[in-house]
Amino acid sequence: MKTIVVDGRGEGDFRTVQEAVLAAPANARERTVIYIRKGLYEEKVVVPADRRGISLIGESRERTVIVQSDYANKIGPDGHKIGNDNSATVFVHADDFHAERLTFSNQAGLYKGQALALAVGGDRAVFRDVCIRGNQDTLYTPGTGRQYYADCFIEGTVDFIFGSATAVFERCELHSIRRHNGYVTAASTTESQAYGYVFLNCRLTGAAPEHTVCLGRPWKPYAKVAFIDSWMDRHIHPEGWNNWRDPEREKTATFVEWGSTGPGANPESRVAWAKRPEPIDGAAWKAAALSGGDGWNPEAVTAPEWKAEGR
Repeated sequence: MKTIVVDGRGEGDFRTVQEAVLAAPANARERTVIYIRKGLYEEKVVVPADRRGISLIGESRERTVIVQSDYANKIGPDGHKIGNDNSATVFVHADDFHAERLTFSNQAGLYKGQALALAVGGDRAVFRDVCIRGNQDTLYTPGTGRQYYADCFIEGTVDFIFGSATAVFERCELHSIRRHNGYVTAASTTESQAYGYVFLNCRLTGAAPEHTVCLGRPWKPYAKVAFIDSWMDRHIHPEGWNNWRDPEREKTATFVEWGSTGPGANPESRVAWAKRPEPIDGAAWKAAALSGGDGWNPEAVTAPEWKAEGR
């Protein structure tokens, strides 16, 4: 296993996260662990597809921060809008990515529109104890790979978790901030995928006004989202789900809710076209969603404990 230390003060192998990522071996068979010391890293980071098996391990979730402030409508050097993908603070194209104890942030602001903090396009991605902070379109999950988020904090306003990947979120806090008419998810799951987003034992909190945030809306017709055994505050709209102004999507989207608790849990008020399943075994859903015939177990993806000397 190769290890690299990033320190913005110059006391590590590199000052920037991007330099460390590019120093990782291409097409490696073993994991490269990049330890990031506490600090504010104002940069954009791209993990190329050939840098598989990278772990970014921060020294402190709240004090190890990768941040910038691009947004989709920003005009680039060529005179054109940079687009949503290029707004990402961190974009992971590689498989087998892993991150712990750090923050991914986009500080473009509440009224700049689409502005990604994190985009993850690879397969078998694992995130533990990370913050993902932004406003609209905070976390983007393109592609059809598998992703696992545990004990994470994710905040935003509109469609702040969106995309087509299969992703399981376990014990995460999903925080809606300061805006009317918000949406937690905007899934674009393909018809052939059995699962899209699965939220297990999560907490939906918010500074948004009461009854102004929906659990999700279908970005594409076959969107699939399930909330299982999750606690919801009063900012969640009683109807729960939205059809994105297209009644036809009510026939194809799969929106599931089971075991919700809290002021925002209103099963009798949910839209009629949402699924009302029999009792759900959350562990079974998790296993089924993340299985891919390759034996991948996200629980086994770890990095050695590390503390920066002299800090």
